[in-house]
Amino acid sequence: MINKIKPIKMIKTILGRELPDYIEGYGVVKPFQGAFSDVGQKSRKAVSLSSVPPNERKVLKNLAEALDKLKIRDGMTISFHHHLRNGDHVLNMVLDALAKRGIKDLTIAASSIFPIHAPLVEHMENEVVTGLVANYISGPVAVALSQGKLKKPAIMQTHGGRARAIESGDLPIDVAFLAAPTADTYGNINGVHGKSACGTLGYAVSDAEYAAKTIAITDNLVPYPACPIEINQIFVDYVVEVESIGDPKGIVSGTTKITKDPVALRIAKLAAEVMESSGLVKDGMSFQTGAGGTSLAVAAELAKIMKRDGVVGSFAAGGITGYLVEMLEEGLFRSLFDVQCFDLKAIESYRDNARHQFMSASMYGNPHTKGAVVNNLDIMILGATEIDTDFNVNVTTGSNGVIMGGSGGHSDTAAGAKLAIVVTNLMKARLPIIKDKVTTITTPGENVDVIVTERGIAINPRRTDLLDKLSKTKLPLMSIDELKSVAEKITGVPKAIETSEEIVAIVEYRDGSVIDVVRKVL
Repeated sequence: MINKIKPIKMIKTILGRELPDYIEGYGVVKPFQGAFSDVGQKSRKAVSLSSVPPNERKVLKNLAEALDKLKIRDGMTISFHHHLRNGDHVLNMVLDALAKRGIKDLTIAASSIFPIHAPLVEHMENEVVTGLVANYISGPVAVALSQGKLKKPAIMQTHGGRARAIESGDLPIDVAFLAAPTADTYGNINGVHGKSACGTLGYAVSDAEYAAKTIAITDNLVPYPACPIEINQIFVDYVVEVESIGDPKGIVSGTTKITKDPVALRIAKLAAEVMESSGLVKDGMSFQTGAGGTSLAVAAELAKIMKRDGVVGSFAAGGITGYLVEMLEEGLFRSLFDVQCFDLKAIESYRDNARHQFMSASMYGNPHTKGAVVNNLDIMILGATEIDTDFNVNVTTGSNGVIMGGSGGHSDTAAGAKLAIVVTNLMKARLPIIKDKVTTITTPGENVDVIVTERGIAINPRRTDLLDKLSKTKLPLMSIDELKSVAEKITGVPKAIETSEEIVAIVEYRDGSVIDVVRKVL
C-alpha cells in the first residue's frame, strides 16, 4: 500500500503574506494575526533542577571533562548568549570540541550570531549543526543561511520572543553554555569584572534558569562568593575556567559616537521635533534608542529639549550606551534599564551606579508576562532596511534578499511604545527605502507610528491624534506614497528580488506566530 503524502495547504497572515501550513524542519505554522491577538492566560514550563550535596565541587578541570559530564548527544539543543558580541570565543570553542567528538544534528539556540561565528558555517555544511534559533544573525553565517546551507530552516525570533519561547517550553534547551566574565567556584556569575567584562547579562537569564543543564565558562574564576551576582549558583551545574572567553576589542567599543553626517543630523533634528510636538516629552517620560550614529543624534537632540524645558524622565532603556549614561548623570533620567551594555562607559556605569539597573530579556520584552518594560516606553527610535506603504518594516534582510540582521528588540519595543519612530535616509546605496511591499516583514505596520526621512515625514494614518497635532506644525509632512514617489523619481523603481521557493528562515513574531519567511536567494 502506498502512503499518500498530505498536500501542503497555503495560508495567509493578517498582513497577506502567504505561508505553507506546515514547514519541514519547523512544523505546523501559526500565522501572524495581529500584534495583540495572542494576549491572555499563559503558562510557564515547570523547571526540573538536580540538587547538589554539600561536598560536591562544581569546578571542573577543563571543557573536555565538562562535555563528558554533560553527555551531549546527537539531536540536542544547546544555547549561548551574545553579550560578548563580535568578541565571543565560547560558541566556536564549544562547537569545535563537539565536532571532534563526532556529535551531529545539533540545534544552536544563540541569542545572536556575529561575523566572529564564521566557523559555524563549516559545522552547518558537515551537519554537526542542522538547526539554528537566533534573534539577530549577521556575517558569513547569515550569507550561508540565505544560500540554503543549513539543513532545517533557521528560526528568527525577537529578544522578548526568545525569552517567551524558552520559558513556555516552546524552545527546550538541553545545555546552556554561559560565557561568564567572572564566576566563582559555586557558579555565581557577573559581567562587570574580569578581562572580558561586558556589562549586564540580561539575555542569558532565561537560558540559565530553564536549561536542563547549565555550565558557566569563565576566564576569571574568583573565590566564593562573587560580588556582585547577576546569575546565581542555584541554576549553574558546573564551572570551567578557560584561557579566554572573548576578545575585549570585539566585545565593546571605547566610545559610541554621534553621527557627523549632515543628512543624518537633519533626520535626528526632525525626529526630535516630532517627539516634542507629540506632547510626550514631559516629566516622567521614558525613552529608548539604538547605538547607531543617527539614533544617538536623536538622543542628543532630545537632551537639548529636556534641558531647555527642565524635563526629568522616568527611565531610558534597552542596550545602553555611554550617551544614555551621560543623560542619567546629568539628571535627565531617574534610572536606566539595561539588558546589554554597548560600550565601556555603560559597563562602568552599570557596575558603579545603583540607578543603572539590570533587566533580563524576559523583563525587557516577553509579551507573555504580567508586564514587560517595553509596555512602559513612551518613545522608541527604530531603524529600517525597508518600509512599505502599509508601514511594515524590514530589518531582517537586505536589498538583495540576504539575511543581514533580525528583529532583536525592534518588534518588542514597537509594540510597547506609545510613539514608535523610524528614522532612515529615504535612499540608501541609490535604492529607495520605501516600497510597495518589503522583502521580509519584521515589524508590523500597526506598531509603527512615524517615518522620519531627510526629505519628509510620514505619519501612519491609524494615528489620527498625531496627524492632528503635527499638522499644526511646520514639519514637512507627506503621505507614505508621496515619500515613495519622491525617492523613485531619483532612483527609479528597483527590480524585484528573485528567490526560489525553498524556505531558509522563519521569522517569528514575539508571540511565536509566523509573520514571514525568508526564501533562498538565487
